[in-house]
Amino acid sequence: MLLFIIGLIILIGGGFFYSKYVESQLAPDDRETPAVKKADGVDYVVMSEKKNWLINLLNIAGTGPILGPIQGILFGPIAFLAIPIGCVFAGAVHDYMTGFISMRNGGSQVPKLVGKYIGDGVRKFYNIVIAILLLLTGVVFVYTPGDLIANDVLKIGVDSKAIWIIYAVIFIYYILSTVLPIDKLIGRIYPIFGAFLIISAIGVFIGIFVKGSGDLSFANAGLLAEHPLGQKFIPSFFITVACGILSGFHGSQVTLISRTIKAESEAKVTFYSTMIAEGFIAMVWAAGAMVIFSSGQAPLDTAGTLMVGKISKYFMGNVGGLLAVLGVIALPITSGDTAFRSLRLIISEELNIDQKSPSKRAGLSAALFIPAIAILFFAKSNPNGFNMLWRYFGFTNQFVATFALAVATIYLINNNKNYIITLIPGVFYVFVVFSFIINIKGLGLGMPFSIAYPAAAVIAVLYAFFIVKIGKKNKTRIESIILD
Repeated sequence: MLLFIIGLIILIGGGFFYSKYVESQLAPDDRETPAVKKADGVDYVVMSEKKNWLINLLNIAGTGPILGPIQGILFGPIAFLAIPIGCVFAGAVHDYMTGFISMRNGGSQVPKLVGKYIGDGVRKFYNIVIAILLLLTGVVFVYTPGDLIANDVLKIGVDSKAIWIIYAVIFIYYILSTVLPIDKLIGRIYPIFGAFLIISAIGVFIGIFVKGSGDLSFANAGLLAEHPLGQKFIPSFFITVACGILSGFHGSQVTLISRTIKAESEAKVTFYSTMIAEGFIAMVWAAGAMVIFSSGQAPLDTAGTLMVGKISKYFMGNVGGLLAVLGVIALPITSGDTAFRSLRLIISEELNIDQKSPSKRAGLSAALFIPAIAILFFAKSNPNGFNMLWRYFGFTNQFVATFALAVATIYLINNNKNYIITLIPGVFYVFVVFSFIINIKGLGLGMPFSIAYPAAAVIAVLYAFFIVKIGKKNKTRIESIILD
């Protein structure tokens, strides 16, 4: 419990003070934001700071900060330190920097920023990776809420044919939220989802102090426990927890909100503090899972989606537990819709498809849902389908983040600011993703860590050298590029 409290202090206190330093490196001013300058009533729409904060939180907080920490706590109480430290110095910085730089570049999404600051060749590669990530994210966030609704709300089982009706309803909502102007559906329905999210997080948080204070560690284990599957803390913990610490998916979401912020002074609250809030959600669910696991109420190999129901009911009872489950269901749905929206905008920008026309938005959206449905069918029909889907999602999620951190590093170099604050997280996560993909069997190369670690270290050093060199060499070229 002491370690859990220390982690919360690091998260909240560290976030409060460090965000001020990061903001000083960006120097927000009173220039017109894209929401004001390019208002179109569809994607560029001025919304209040409170609404932007809530929408951004729900956009970025999918099942990652819940299912990830539930599995991540199997590495031991070290999660209570790794989550807040990573969130403050990596995840929140990533989100704030990406959203702010997007605002300074007309609300452009990350692919255009990659093209401007790193180069067009890298942009083309990035477009492929981010498109895969967003498509996988959308599918994952149909699969997981659909199964939660079937299992914990309707009690019909996840293998029932009726599950496809649930999936269809979620897809219909996604289509509407992808096509309609952002303030017509997303801006109005999110406060309802937000209420469920807050109830679930606070309910479990209070329950930890009331019922679980004595079960926040594994018996006969120290700070770092032996993972039941023999996984290494680095890199597996950081791939598993993802959204609670750092997530490349967030880059596609904060650039949406960069188009709805009225003033640059609102960016820190909108981008940085929402990631801190997500870190809090991750801490709460990690602690809740620790209580259930360590008290013997569930075996260590219990599926994450089943653990959600167990944690909710244990700490909040049947009625409160149902509300908590509804909050968890809301999280992926409110991230899946904007995943498809981001994918639509990225493709439209790349192909120069005008998105002011409702028919063109609808046509492009329909094209996106066809492969999504095919992937969902594969994942549902294959016994190991979801595990494969989640692994690909986890790897591409963190890999994408290294590009946004590279953009932020070059941006800071160009403006003669402290670029170390983004370079170090970028180098660390390059090491994480490459040591993971080189080592893991099936998905990756299956090499031992004696090879994976040195190889990943070399790639991380080359990443740092390459990014700093671009930033210092191409400063004049980058300053001359104007993104609309």
